[in-house]
Amino acid sequence: MMNTSPIAPPDRRAQSLAAGAAVVTVGLWASAFVAIRSAGAAYSPGALALGRLLAGALVLGAVCAVRREGLPPRGAWRGIAISGVLWFGFYMVALNWGEQQVDAGTAALVVNIGPILIALLGARLLGDAMPPRLLAGMAVSFAGAVAVGLSMSGGGGSSVLGVVLCLLAAVAYAAGVVAQKPALGRASSLQVTTFGCLIGAVVCLPFAGQLIHDAAAAPLTATLDMVYLGVFPTALAFTTWGYALARTSASRMGATTYAVPALVVLMSWLFLDEVPGLLTLAGGALCLAGVAVSRSRPRREPAPAGTPVPGAATGPSAASGTAPAPVTATAPAGAPEPAAAAGSGDRAEQA
Repeated sequence: MMNTSPIAPPDRRAQSLAAGAAVVTVGLWASAFVAIRSAGAAYSPGALALGRLLAGALVLGAVCAVRREGLPPRGAWRGIAISGVLWFGFYMVALNWGEQQVDAGTAALVVNIGPILIALLGARLLGDAMPPRLLAGMAVSFAGAVAVGLSMSGGGGSSVLGVVLCLLAAVAYAAGVVAQKPALGRASSLQVTTFGCLIGAVVCLPFAGQLIHDAAAAPLTATLDMVYLGVFPTALAFTTWGYALARTSASRMGATTYAVPALVVLMSWLFLDEVPGLLTLAGGALCLAGVAVSRSRPRREPAPAGTPVPGAATGPSAASGTAPAPVTATAPAGAPEPAAAAGSGDRAEQA
């Protein structure tokens, strides 16, 4: 029996909610690159990471208490622990340090090799499919990210150090995402994000003394930037990320983050006075175009005119004794043929 049409609306609604969650995540993560550049002038990399994670854990813990989420199931803890150490902990320290050596656009460029690593690891470890549209979209977006990075990067040895740090951050980011995906099948997005953030904060506890020292001397704006990083790009964005990741593949979600460099360019222009050139703008446009391609789905071809509709000419024809119409030449190879046309069954089975 064919599926009835009322099933479709919930699927579309779930897809719309997941897409909306991904948009929120991308927008807030783009703003994080700019906020890190601003707060990094007053806070050391480890102190900034710890302060951000503590602020995020405080907000997430309060939400979990109100919702009575409880502890994640035992089967989810491995993925939560790995993502907490690598993504929430190591990634944030490395990224903060790297952004003190390079500009926001270059940091976004290097970190965004992460989606390529996610696709490779996802295919290897999670069995994620890699359809041609996804690969093509990632290639276009990466070309755009390269254009953005080349147009905004600076020279000198310090930039080399920054690129290496951002590269290490990208590797930690990719491994954390792939580890997090199975955990989201056993625990809620809020649970995975909350306890991953707590684990990351524990990893960064050695920087507690530096955080106290920096906070005493930091201007209020830098401290507010740090709190913003904890509440929005961490607590909110990581939760919406988890919600979307639980409903799609890691590879497709990773490709979505290629919109970040384009948004970083815009925000750096607005808030850091880093005026983009034509190459930068063109690279940002390529990033967005690649995301659109990677998120698109091939259109379904209309069924050929002679293709029988499943269930339409089975019972009634047999009951009335009327032989069904012969299968036309336009029927797809391998399609089941009516009983009256059984003479050609050998050819269909071979197809």
